[in-house]
Amino acid sequence: MSEFFAWLGHMPPLVQVPIIILTFVLVVAAILFFVEIAPRSGKLYTGIRLAVCIAAPALILILVGSYDWAVIIAAVLGGLFFILDYRSRKGAGYLFQLVGFLSPAILLLTIGLVIPTLQTTVQAFQNSRGTEFIGFDNFVWVFTQPEAVRTVGNTIVWVLIAPLVSTIAGLAYAMFIDKSRGEKYFKILVFMPMAISFVGASIIWRFVYTARPADQNQIGLLNQIVVWLGGTPVDFLAVEPWNTLFLIVVLIWVQTGFAMVVLSAAIKGVPTEQLEAAELDGTSPWQRFVNVIVPGIRGSLIVVLTTISIASLKVFDIVRTMTAGANNTSVIANEMYTQFKNFEQGRSAAFAVVLFLLVMPIVVYNARQIKKQREIR
Repeated sequence: MSEFFAWLGHMPPLVQVPIIILTFVLVVAAILFFVEIAPRSGKLYTGIRLAVCIAAPALILILVGSYDWAVIIAAVLGGLFFILDYRSRKGAGYLFQLVGFLSPAILLLTIGLVIPTLQTTVQAFQNSRGTEFIGFDNFVWVFTQPEAVRTVGNTIVWVLIAPLVSTIAGLAYAMFIDKSRGEKYFKILVFMPMAISFVGASIIWRFVYTARPADQNQIGLLNQIVVWLGGTPVDFLAVEPWNTLFLIVVLIWVQTGFAMVVLSAAIKGVPTEQLEAAELDGTSPWQRFVNVIVPGIRGSLIVVLTTISIASLKVFDIVRTMTAGANNTSVIANEMYTQFKNFEQGRSAAFAVVLFLLVMPIVVYNARQIKKQREIR
């Protein structure tokens, strides 16, 4: 593909324009093929489908530069696609209609997710230059070096604290302001941080934590309060191990609004008949909350917890903007970037694989819970 674009870049503009137009026409023709020709039956259309099945992989391989294997692989893939189309048809061209609709998403997922995942996994077992296979040495380094182990530990602290506190705060806020006067304004105030990027939120909170010498005016809110109370300025981002907790506060501040909105909508969906029946039975507000509301919003609680857990596992912007990992505040995503910047591609890929393995159980659990909720409905 790179050879094709390099060749195109050396062409004069009068040649480039027709080639670009021709490419656009071919894309439109491919779309029309899937919409119009593939669904039709008959020997002519069957032959056209077989030709496209063989030509498409061949064209891709030629553009990539694998001329030697283009014919063989194209014939194998083309025949496979054609057999699948023939055997799986519920109507004429069923497989091709399906591929026609899903191909953009499949292509983007393959390019943006599947291929990078495979490449990163392979690099995790190679040296820093990617020229030699070294087995599990990079993973051994990750789990034996004190700095790397602390990085993994910090990430676990993030995922244990941030989701739990954000969800509890969002749920409490949703309960207290539900059906109160000015409800929408209170929700706007809590949800506003969600409109700010993690980098913007980090800059705001870095100013909040900023410390200047005692003989100078403080520009950080917290240190100004400390000075007013008669104390001395504290460099909050340098005090270990509390500096990690001060960074987690930023994520909690941003994600509480998300938890509040989702859980507030879920609470409003709890049937009023159940709440009224519980009230008639003489239950207290706390008992109604525990025995009626919480079971009724269980699915939303799981979604909120797992979503914020994933955000906590892959947090990067906050740490990079506020401390860059200094004073033992680094997390896996930040260390992955740091190792890559230091030309340690193998170690960087190993951190990426570890992060992937930590995220996957949460994603699978979330998907299963959503599936169960759909089955109940």
